[in-house]
Amino acid sequence: MAIAFVLNGERIEVADAAPSMTVLDFLRTRLRLTGTKEGCAEGDCGACTIAIGRQNNGAARWQVANSCILLLSQIDGAEVKTVEGLAGPSGLHPVQTVLAESDGTQCGFCTPGIVMSLYAMSESRTADAPINESDIHEVLAGNLCRCTGYRPIVDAARALCAAPPPAEPARVPPVAGTRIAAQGELHLVPQTLSELVALRSAYPDAVLIAGATDLGLIPAKKRQGFPLAISTRRVAELKRIGWEGDVLVLGAAVTYADGLATVEAAFPAFGALIRRIGSRQIRTMGTFGGNLGTASPVGDTLPVLLALDAEVELAGLSGVRRMAVADFLTGYRQTALAPDEVIAALRLPRLAEGEALFAWKLSRRFDQDISTLLGAFRVRVDGGRITALAAAFGGMAERAKRAPALEAFLTGAPWGDAPPAGIEAALTADFAPLSDHRASAAYRQAAAANLVRRLHLATTRPGVPLELEAL
Repeated sequence: MAIAFVLNGERIEVADAAPSMTVLDFLRTRLRLTGTKEGCAEGDCGACTIAIGRQNNGAARWQVANSCILLLSQIDGAEVKTVEGLAGPSGLHPVQTVLAESDGTQCGFCTPGIVMSLYAMSESRTADAPINESDIHEVLAGNLCRCTGYRPIVDAARALCAAPPPAEPARVPPVAGTRIAAQGELHLVPQTLSELVALRSAYPDAVLIAGATDLGLIPAKKRQGFPLAISTRRVAELKRIGWEGDVLVLGAAVTYADGLATVEAAFPAFGALIRRIGSRQIRTMGTFGGNLGTASPVGDTLPVLLALDAEVELAGLSGVRRMAVADFLTGYRQTALAPDEVIAALRLPRLAEGEALFAWKLSRRFDQDISTLLGAFRVRVDGGRITALAAAFGGMAERAKRAPALEAFLTGAPWGDAPPAGIEAALTADFAPLSDHRASAAYRQAAAANLVRRLHLATTRPGVPLELEAL
């Protein structure tokens, strides 16, 4: 079956392109829509940004995505807009006009991507959800510009937000096919969890595609496709978001963007961390289940899941089973997932009365960077002592792990004017980190200890600022 989508208002059907061809390559080489640029081919610079119409909380909204790591099969049944589709018979789109009038472009290479980010921001505004200054900076965090210094671009964004919200909604086309075959590739798109499990069992060697923010690097950088793949994007059971008693359930295919509001309301520190996972383009596509499934030692969500004592639901031919995330992660990019199983959901217990959650990420850049080290802490302090503590770290071992020696050392210890001596020794008993291109082992050990000291400040002197916001 051909891939079908709406591009700049026109229905497109594609029967002669590999499903794992990147959208960027298709736009530029097949359709000659060269306004969308390739800068990094790994979803970092934003020059390839396009807008995709998606259902979000019952309404169609424009969301941005990096077309350089987006597979053609992922836009089947979607509405897509590129910079070529913005101008109308009366001239430039207001986004283009205000960016030009604000002198928000110089060499112009990054401009189309910035235009599309601002377009999606502007078109998704409502009277009940205006855009604030923080939103503007978050929107632009995924677009790298080496010329302007961003001031005129931010000025353009402010001018856009001062205008009334637009009335053009995204028109999400009807769901397309469940089987995409072309150029020697077969991509299967099940509609239900039972169909997904059956396909997973029948094709255990198939690549399982959720957001493809990691997998998309293979066709983008290595120029290799996926002859056999199974997508999770249309399985409704994997997109549930809600509470079951005191447990927040996040379907495995819930994207960071769609789950953010609920997670942030329940766990503010987790929400703040999610806002630093890649860019808005990445969070549109990346999923909670995908981040857990990669089992990366520096996966941003994993230490938080460990600190919360979260569970994972695994669906297979024999039914659904649950296990602690701590047991699910078995080694470097290794999990307890059986060949016929898929991750169905994550289960995050509500914080108990008196508990607080803290999560801090250290990376070379604040935005758009992989963790060097990440610490997450669920803690309760009573009477000048820690009475309950769950501490987990990423970047300190071959997988994200809890710190049992640290937990035992700090629980019951005096927690007054200064943190107790011996934090470094406890962490040494828990971890022996490696040196790599992100940081040395010595740095990681010292930084982990400093995060514990930061926890002390956060819990004993909450009025003390812990971050330098600006100079």
